[in-house]
Amino acid sequence: MARKCQLTGKQANNAFAISHSHRRTKKLQEANLQWKRVWWKEGNRWVRLRLSTKAIKTLEKKGLQAMAKEAGINLNKL
Repeated sequence: MARKCQLTGKQANNAFAISHSHRRTKKLQEANLQWKRVWWKEGNRWVRLRLSTKAIKTLEKKGLQAMAKEAGINLNKL
């Protein structure tokens, strides 16, 4: 599985690591992903998702069903 948030689609970003002498080397800025078990009320079961921490905060506000609908994810297959 790719390092990608299942609800928001966040993934790694290409960037430069700049040293004190200003030499630039390429690096990856990975998204802060966590495995999270979320209760899906409509399906009456737990769903295990790989989410970014930003998505976890948004999930508490909007709810799982609304965010999955926006992302086009079928929760029955998870």
